[in-house]
Amino acid sequence: MISKNTAKFIKSLQIKKYRQKENAFPVEGAKNVLELLKSDFVIHKLFLTRQFIERFDKEVAVGDFPHTVVTETELSKVSAHKTNNAALAIAEMKRNEGIDFDAGEYGIVLDDIRDPGNLGTIIRIADWYGIGKIICSESSADQYNPKAISATMGSFTRVKVSYQPLATYLPGLSMPILGTYLEGENVHRFDFPETGLILVGNESVGISPSLEVLVSHKLHIPRFGGAESLNAGMATAVICDNLRRR
Repeated sequence: MISKNTAKFIKSLQIKKYRQKENAFPVEGAKNVLELLKSDFVIHKLFLTRQFIERFDKEVAVGDFPHTVVTETELSKVSAHKTNNAALAIAEMKRNEGIDFDAGEYGIVLDDIRDPGNLGTIIRIADWYGIGKIICSESSADQYNPKAISATMGSFTRVKVSYQPLATYLPGLSMPILGTYLEGENVHRFDFPETGLILVGNESVGISPSLEVLVSHKLHIPRFGGAESLNAGMATAVICDNLRRR
């Protein structure tokens, strides 16, 4: 059973300032909670339906996680999403730290990506293409936003995300920066360097002028139809796919 105070606490974590105050965030749904159980995140609370426990008893038992058995109705009342009939967890946020890159490694840089769903999708895309590190501008969406976590489908447990002042932070990494633009080198013919950063800008205004001066290569995704643009997630996927084809 979820008490009134606990329900109020869970609901409060849907708001960024309370997540920051409590240094905690909610994880909802069977897939995301299962991935969380396998990760190195610190888990504070688990709320599981009997159906979830019966179906995934081994996964729940492996970590000997204490949990509260709840009904689907109770979960739906505290959930940020319309459909969560399985599980909910409260986990501890990780410290925002700088990122180091090894030789031959690629990373993704996000400049002012405001939509949490887009951010979550990009985290999932990065995981799919074996890119484990993302650097976000400080104005980008919060990685612990419930919509972002949901969109990752568990990839948030494997991809490290860091928030930094990009204009001063990126030069210190001494890596080629590949920016996405409406003009530039055709990504299908581009000879990717052995290591680098893929810089994706805001969907409305693109990459900030303060970062354009840092871009080593401007990449362009050719258009064959009439669409005006691609969203940030789609553009990231196209760039990553061409990178892995090199």
